[in-house]
Amino acid sequence: MNLQKNIGSQAVLNNGLNMPMLGLGVWQMREGAETENAVRWALDAGYRLIDSAKLYRNERSVGRAVRSSGIRREEIFVTTKLWPTDFGRVERAFEGSLQRLDLEYIDLYLIHFPVAFIPGFASIRRRVWSTLEKLYARRLVRAIGVSNYDQSNIDETMSAATIPPAVNQIRLNPFVYDRKLIQFCQSRGIAVEAYSPLTRARRLNHPLITRIAANHGRSPAQVLIRWALQHGAIVIPKSSRREHIVENARVFDFELGHDEAEALDQLSSR
Repeated sequence: MNLQKNIGSQAVLNNGLNMPMLGLGVWQMREGAETENAVRWALDAGYRLIDSAKLYRNERSVGRAVRSSGIRREEIFVTTKLWPTDFGRVERAFEGSLQRLDLEYIDLYLIHFPVAFIPGFASIRRRVWSTLEKLYARRLVRAIGVSNYDQSNIDETMSAATIPPAVNQIRLNPFVYDRKLIQFCQSRGIAVEAYSPLTRARRLNHPLITRIAANHGRSPAQVLIRWALQHGAIVIPKSSRREHIVENARVFDFELGHDEAEALDQLSSR
C-alpha cells in the first residue's frame, strides 16, 4: 500500500482500486440529521471514505449526504456490509443496500461477520463469497471483502475464491492489536481496515496515550489514528461532532517515533 502524507492518502487494493486511508465510520449514528450532518462535515473536511452497513440503519442518510455534497460520485468511496441474517439472500440484501443508498454502485461490500462459531457455516460462507464475486463481475460493486475474519476464515474463503478479499475490516487499536493477523492479511495482499480505532473513547485518557499526545501537541484521538496508519491500516474513526471530525483528519503532518509506537503496541495483551 502507498501511504502518502495528506488526507488524500490512498491504499492500492489488490484489484488496483484506490481506497482512502482515512474515512468516517457511522456506526451508532441515527438515521437523519445526525448521520447526514456528520457525512457532510467529513466530506467538507476532505474525507472521501464513508463506512456504513445495513445493520447501522443509516444507509439512506449516507446516500443523501453523498448525493447532495456536490462532489463527483467517483471521488467518494462508500462501503456497506452484508449481515449474516441475509446469507440466504445475498443479492436481495445487496440490492436493498444499493436502493437505500440510492447510488449507481457501491465501492466496497463486506461480509460483516463470519459467524464462525456455528457448525456448518463454512459451506454457507463459501456460497456467500461466490455470490459477492458475481456482484463484482456485474460491476455493481468495485471491491469485495470481509470483516471480523480471522486467519482460518480467510484461508477458508481463499481456498474456494476466484477473487480474493480486497479488505479485512477488524477492530484495531493498541488495546486490541493482533499483530499476526495483520501480518497475515498484508502478506496475502489483503488491506487491513481498522474500526474502533479510538477504543470507543473508553481508553483515551490512558497515561501513555496522553503523554505521547502532549509530546506532539496532539489529541489522544489523533495519536491513536496515527498509530493505526503507521501500521499500514485504513482507519475509520467515528464521530458525529464537527470539531472532532476535523481534528481526526489532522494526522498526516506528524509521525510517532519508533519507541512511541512500540510502547503503544505493548498495551495489547496479544
